[in-house]
Amino acid sequence: MMTTRMFRPYDPDELWLLPPSPRDWLPEDHLAYFLSDLVDVLNLQPILMTYGGVTRGTAPYHPQLLVKVLLYAYAVGIPASRQIARKLEEDVAFRVLAANQRPDFRTLSDFRKQHLPALAELFVQVLKLCQRAGLVKLGHIALDGTKLKANASKHKAMSYGRMVTEEARLMAEVTRLLAQAEAADARDDAAYGPDRRGDELPAELARREHRFQTIRAAKAVLEQEAQAKAALTQAAREEHKTDGPRRGRPPQTPSPVPHPKAQRNFTDPESRIMPASAAKGSVVQGYNCQAAVDAQAQIIVAADVTDDANDKQQAQPMLTQVLATTGAVPRVVSMDTGYFSEANVTALTALGCTPLSPPDRQLHSQAIPAAPRGRPPAGLSVADRMRRTLHTTHGRRLYARRKAIVEPVFGQIKQGRGYRQFLLRGMRQVRGEWALICTTHNVLKLWTALRRCRSGGGIQALRGVQKRTGKGWQ
Repeated sequence: MMTTRMFRPYDPDELWLLPPSPRDWLPEDHLAYFLSDLVDVLNLQPILMTYGGVTRGTAPYHPQLLVKVLLYAYAVGIPASRQIARKLEEDVAFRVLAANQRPDFRTLSDFRKQHLPALAELFVQVLKLCQRAGLVKLGHIALDGTKLKANASKHKAMSYGRMVTEEARLMAEVTRLLAQAEAADARDDAAYGPDRRGDELPAELARREHRFQTIRAAKAVLEQEAQAKAALTQAAREEHKTDGPRRGRPPQTPSPVPHPKAQRNFTDPESRIMPASAAKGSVVQGYNCQAAVDAQAQIIVAADVTDDANDKQQAQPMLTQVLATTGAVPRVVSMDTGYFSEANVTALTALGCTPLSPPDRQLHSQAIPAAPRGRPPAGLSVADRMRRTLHTTHGRRLYARRKAIVEPVFGQIKQGRGYRQFLLRGMRQVRGEWALICTTHNVLKLWTALRRCRSGGGIQALRGVQKRTGKGWQ
């Protein structure tokens, strides 16, 4: 005789006698609860001040709600406003953060667009909390850059040389089409009379005229940039000119005409074609994203974006930002070969830290030289002194940590959270978005650290800042 298997009651249409509490929908140590508590203690005054007093009309969504939703969306790799709006209907964590309210995608997009600078400033506030939790020691930081695609195709870029050719070709094409249009107007006037309208441009002509104007505007910008660069270079040379004789070849006069290969993108003009970080020999239309990472817990202590593919000019500005955000000088700063210059090493040493940056590109097949002994010889150049430092046992051990400090951070951002392309366009917007990405990286590190030491010093370090009642961490 077969027995009937008993199951738990299941009725999707069953009505609940009492309304459920959103606090019961997720585990008490969930990221959504932590981020909600975090935003509650952040200073959102720059955003709140923009709303003014009581006005007629529909009341806006609370800024805390929108900030929490946006930060959580960036933390889990969902930056698109339409995807966030869909999650506010389907995802429990999003619904908990929004208290079951559902701002539409346009509200989310406009809020981010309007308050992007204020949202980017949250990076420093979160970093201060990480410092209080003991996650930032500044004993060793590593600096590196990674290329992120712009919201533009590299096939929409054109070089200055091609612009000159295309401008002449399109000008001739437009002239020819205008002549054809005038001839067609004359034939229509003879056939239908002079009262018939004939001033509309043919679609083909309108398209060519628009492309002609676009190319001419981009060409003018490249010419202005080349002229400004030439003037700055010439002024710098005049400033450093000495009365004594100069050795070697005389420096070339900077040209005010752009290089024929200088390119400008029509979709995002501030992005540049630069070597891709992933595949050697490939290029990407994008930006160079910089990050300085502390060795203690892989916290990003400084972040910036540049349109320069070369990292050499970013070392001093990034360390200056580290001083501004943390208020302290790191003991050791490790960087790859792309950051090395005598000026960078001298400037960073003068600030009180020890820079480690090899002057030469290191190959995997290259033999490791024997570690030097004794005091360094007198009269060594900056490059030779750096080579000697990196060949010592202590120098090798310190510099070997660089890859384990900064490169996993880029992997977590690009592979783990899926940030391989910016959503916004333009340098100002992209800098704000990169700041949001780095802020939420630090939020995730802080959340992970506090979960591991729930009753330890990390929680105690934030007890004076964070206050929480009911479920969740304290």
